[in-house]
Amino acid sequence: MSRMLGVAALCGVGAFCLGGCDPLNSHSLDACVPAPICDSNDYKFTSLDGVTANTKYLGDASKSNWVSSGTPELHDDAVLLTLSEAGESSSGTLLASTSYVWYGKVSAQMKSSRGQGVVSAFILMSDVKDEIDFEFVGTDLRTAQSNFYFQGITNYDNGENLTVKSSTFEDYHTYEIDWSPTQLTWSVDGATQRTVKRSDTWNTTTNRYHYPQTPSRVMLSLWPAGSPKNGEGTIAWAGGLVNWNAQDPATVGYYYAQVKDVSVECYPTPDGANKKGSKAYIYTAKSGTNDSVAITNDDTVLKSLLGTGTDMDADYPKEPKKPKASASGTAETAAATSEIATVPGLTGAGPGTNGHPGNDGNDGNMGATGETAGDPGSGVSTGDEPSSTGIGGFSQGNIAQAANEAASPKEKGLQSSLFAALMAVLGLLVL
Repeated sequence: MSRMLGVAALCGVGAFCLGGCDPLNSHSLDACVPAPICDSNDYKFTSLDGVTANTKYLGDASKSNWVSSGTPELHDDAVLLTLSEAGESSSGTLLASTSYVWYGKVSAQMKSSRGQGVVSAFILMSDVKDEIDFEFVGTDLRTAQSNFYFQGITNYDNGENLTVKSSTFEDYHTYEIDWSPTQLTWSVDGATQRTVKRSDTWNTTTNRYHYPQTPSRVMLSLWPAGSPKNGEGTIAWAGGLVNWNAQDPATVGYYYAQVKDVSVECYPTPDGANKKGSKAYIYTAKSGTNDSVAITNDDTVLKSLLGTGTDMDADYPKEPKKPKASASGTAETAAATSEIATVPGLTGAGPGTNGHPGNDGNDGNMGATGETAGDPGSGVSTGDEPSSTGIGGFSQGNIAQAANEAASPKEKGLQSSLFAALMAVLGLLVL
């Protein structure tokens, strides 16, 4: 069910047009900023130096490895994905990779969270909502749920449970997704547990292979599937409503999942790919299939959070000059303000009060609006009234709650697929 935090956003400006921006439903294909190309790397979370909040990230993957929403913390050489009852991580926490993967082998060494209503996730998600999932429900600590989607289309036969030999919360395990143009495998601690062949995913209605096939971000998330704002099916799938009196929130103040390491091995460019450069992925057609992806030398970095894919150099207006005294001796001010939303969940043109960057280098005191950057199919926003956090402002939940508020427990697995909220962004990402 993953549809994590901040997954697919329609481009307005800023973070809405960065990672997670949906080119198929934005006003033009090039409204979304080109996506940084795959980078083989081993990301060890011995510090948070490579993590940038989505209120600050402008698209430069050479300066940041991950974009965050919520509150990541560092503990014992691992990043904690936190979920609290209130505050910045009240909708959970998402990390989304700044570089995309277009086929490759991706693994995460991690511990899940525990408790009813709490779901941890390790997934690959593309901007057109192709998706490959590992998910962990906090009431079942010996199972990893696997799933996949093509362009966010629900298929109730795509999910399958995988066995984990010891507790997913107490012990680190290595979960691996091996994704090629012809085959997809899920492995746990080096043992392959599931294989899906592209040739077996042909859909006679659409005359397409319903197989994940477009550049994707790596996403790690923790989110409250058991929020009362989610549908009954999602809550039942998650084991019930989140219990804020449980051991972890009662003792440390939040639920948490831990990620020690993420490894990415990029596979060679697919045969027949439209290769015009080596820096970025773009979409060239509304089909959103692998043959609509091109590799180019287009820039991926915005000048400010007022930028878009079609205006990368847009910037904030200069700070207004100090007031001058009029002939009557009264001070005159003409400071323009902006109410453009540039980051999901925030109002104003960026991370400064009244649309101006904060003078002290902080994010400013911009209030969360509750609006999200996701569409109903992305699962980024899933409640009658989406919740949002103070710093990256994302919402999360099932993928089609508005259309199916009382989904059955069987349907849960598909409806909550996020990021994850963990969301355009969200979060991410726009994220």
